[in-house]
Amino acid sequence: MFSDIRIVIGTNHYHNNPGWIHTQKEELNLLDRNNWIQQYTPNSISAILAEHVWEHLTYSEGVLAAKVCFEFLKPQGYIRCAVPDGFFPNKDYQKVIQIGGPGPKNHPAFTHQIVHNYKTLTEMFQEAGFQITLLEYCDENGEFHFIPWNARDGFIYRSFRYDHRNKNGELHFASLILDAFKPFS
Repeated sequence: MFSDIRIVIGTNHYHNNPGWIHTQKEELNLLDRNNWIQQYTPNSISAILAEHVWEHLTYSEGVLAAKVCFEFLKPQGYIRCAVPDGFFPNKDYQKVIQIGGPGPKNHPAFTHQIVHNYKTLTEMFQEAGFQITLLEYCDENGEFHFIPWNARDGFIYRSFRYDHRNKNGELHFASLILDAFKPFS
């Protein structure tokens, strides 16, 4: 029987990917291979979705997490990863996403460990062995780049098309989004 295991990491009570397994850190820890091996076999997962999770890891933890995911993904399986974009040209946005966040300890950004841009996130996943397709990102000049992507392959709310703050084709909130594919052998 063919199994199509698709996992959402860090759902934070959002279940906007029907048919996917929604997890929290307590259930499936990105940094704990032993936790994964208790639930899945290597090369068994088709897709992993992580919306605004990787910025809560240091760069080295992000590489480790990517390597753990790599082991458990099937060949041609992928991670769709979205993080705040360090090149998005908006001072208020940058203040909110900064390391440690803008304010009280209960603010979601309080545990941010890194502010990624398309270069750092790409390098991190490449270091783990992935091939990268950038879907949404800002470059060093603040110019927004977008490649159409299918929400059925992993819905990202904080994106150009779906975030309620982006209206009439105007970008008010951006995420850096990429697909990281596990190549054949």
